[in-house]
Amino acid sequence: MGEKTHAHPGAAGGVPAAGHPSDVRNVVLVGHSGSGKTTLVEALALTAGAVNRAGRVEDGATVSDQDEIERRRRRSVHLSLVPVAWDGRKVNLLDAPGYADFVGELRAGLRAADAALFVVSAAQEAESVAATTRAVWEECALVGMPRAIVVTHLDTARTSFEEMTRICAETFGGDDPDAVLPLYLPVLGPESADGHAPLTGLTGLLTQRILDYSSGERAELPPAPEQEEALTQARDRLIEGIIAESEDESLMERYLDGGGGGDIDMATLIADLERAVARGTFFPVLAAAPAAEGARQGIGTVELLELITRGFPTPLERIPPVVTTPSGEPEDAPVCDPEGPLLAEVVKTSSDPYAGRVSLVRVFSGTLRPDDTVHLCGHGLDAAGQATRPCHEAEIRVTALSSPFGRQQHPVDRCVAGDLVCVARLGEAETGDTLSASGAPVLIEPWSTPDPLLPTAVRAHGKADEDKLSHGLARLVAEDPTLRLEQNPDTHQVVLWCLGEAHQEVALERLRSRYGVQVDAEPHRVALRETFGGRGAGRGRHVKQSGGHGQFAICEIEVEPLPAGSGIEFVDKVVGGSVPRQFIGSVEKGVRAQAARGLSAGHPLVDVRVTLLDGRAHSVDSSDAAFQTAGALALREAAADARIQLLEPVCEVTVLVPDDYVGPVMSDLSGRRGRVVGTEQSPDGRTLVRAEVPETEIGRYPLDLRSLTHGTGRFGRTHARFEAMPPQLADRVRAERGAGSPGA
Repeated sequence: MGEKTHAHPGAAGGVPAAGHPSDVRNVVLVGHSGSGKTTLVEALALTAGAVNRAGRVEDGATVSDQDEIERRRRRSVHLSLVPVAWDGRKVNLLDAPGYADFVGELRAGLRAADAALFVVSAAQEAESVAATTRAVWEECALVGMPRAIVVTHLDTARTSFEEMTRICAETFGGDDPDAVLPLYLPVLGPESADGHAPLTGLTGLLTQRILDYSSGERAELPPAPEQEEALTQARDRLIEGIIAESEDESLMERYLDGGGGGDIDMATLIADLERAVARGTFFPVLAAAPAAEGARQGIGTVELLELITRGFPTPLERIPPVVTTPSGEPEDAPVCDPEGPLLAEVVKTSSDPYAGRVSLVRVFSGTLRPDDTVHLCGHGLDAAGQATRPCHEAEIRVTALSSPFGRQQHPVDRCVAGDLVCVARLGEAETGDTLSASGAPVLIEPWSTPDPLLPTAVRAHGKADEDKLSHGLARLVAEDPTLRLEQNPDTHQVVLWCLGEAHQEVALERLRSRYGVQVDAEPHRVALRETFGGRGAGRGRHVKQSGGHGQFAICEIEVEPLPAGSGIEFVDKVVGGSVPRQFIGSVEKGVRAQAARGLSAGHPLVDVRVTLLDGRAHSVDSSDAAFQTAGALALREAAADARIQLLEPVCEVTVLVPDDYVGPVMSDLSGRRGRVVGTEQSPDGRTLVRAEVPETEIGRYPLDLRSLTHGTGRFGRTHARFEAMPPQLADRVRAERGAGSPGA
């Protein structure tokens, strides 16, 4: 911002330490997958002197990509932390995945950070920038998080910084496009025959000086005379935006009275810029490029580090999180004070083959030290208050603290309020758990995570994997709150619910590579129900005599359908004691057991009334077991005499999409046997579509909706009821199960 280099010497891989919250800056880098976030983190680490050379994802020499799955996929799939030092301050760079399937890691980064750096690629289409980044921008806006925008890949053919800035102003500026303005303009070298023009430097609009990198070193030069008029116009617009968004009325009067910004001193302008950025009302746009071969710093990285350390807020300025007691009573959150009571949160959990479970912790208050005894509390709730896993509490002792750097962990002796630290073997800590002072437990309100809606059924590949499967799945879910594990009692499948196909693939790959569990994925089966389509009658006869004590039980029943949701109703209308009192309960038990096993396709029977009318018993050979068997046989005979319907679950589906996609979405839902029940207009140019759709039709809807709306659609679903399945589909289900269709 002031265009001065604040060199920070230090050994490569050295870990900076923070003694006070005012010395810490927590910044999360967000943006579309492939926009260059990880490369930018590498360039910032190189400029800050944290590494001696720029690493590349391809050769595995990066400071942030440390996961074998990431190196194989050449894409970030988890949140990583790279701490660097600049201008006497510690900067925690949080590199968040850009792919939509890993939004849980992104939300963790937003929770840990106090400001966001949006990385957009000039080589990507405008639509992709708006589609994948707008939702995150809106989340930051809701909490007033400071933001800045970095444009990358400007050295790609046919790219334009001006066009990208215009797109960002339209996408992120809303009603105030002057809140999104460039702080620097790129300087491009001569264009080659293929349209490629290398980025050689930047022009600072406040100082009107050129920062030239063409020689491999950063040199400050005056602009050419023919550039001065255009630079003055851009500078005046920038100054107007800064003054307006910082709400500095006295400076605005000086600016208007003086006819421009020429008489305003640089220190005052920079102070107002920092105030506007920290308030979350002004969003500067910068350009950056990684260091060239042999260069010591990338283009724009010094300027970015200056903006982070001088323009972004400290942890002291962050609003404390909402806290309660473990029982749910409201509590006053402690302020960000190293001497205050401990309040910290596990924002990420991972497993290391040598260190075991490693927890990334953000300290909001107090100071965390090795050997401290702290209270660990896990709520097991999502942001909507729904239980996702059992609650747990424990008093645990903190072991060693460390600061991550690539694949290494550097020991540290403390972590003050506002800073981030890794803790190994923190008991059974899970992502989202709270650490508080021993004897004074509190609980931090959970951050919101999307509901995983893509199911995949898994089973152990062999006998040796069966024992390890449940342990591995439990560890996966503890690490990633966006995974949900279900043991379906109807289909007897183990179902892992994910956010998307890539999320699913990574979860299964981690099971195999990290926990040594070989699993097979199989098609997810929807839990269906059966019911009687009309009245039926059956006679159950269980008579056996083969020497010794025999078995004798006969019962006659009538079955009739009931309204949806009635369950199984059993009525006794036996007269004259043909079925002794002590065996009527046995008949009911046998009927209910057979109903649970199903009749025509192996699905539970529901919504029927079973009436016991008559029967016979033997004084010696009748028994509880015999009448249970007779009751089951009677129900099966009644099913053979009646029409059995298959019932499928119907979901209430809500789909939020931009107005341009309402028609295709409604048409697609209709093609899934859905009924659109209404639409609601949102003020941000989006429409909420409400529909009722059979669950069997939306198993892969998260993937199809993403493709249909280019990643802009969001949907949710809740169970509504069971409805009769169309006969042709029911016959297909029975055929797949290898069953007939009695009485159909």
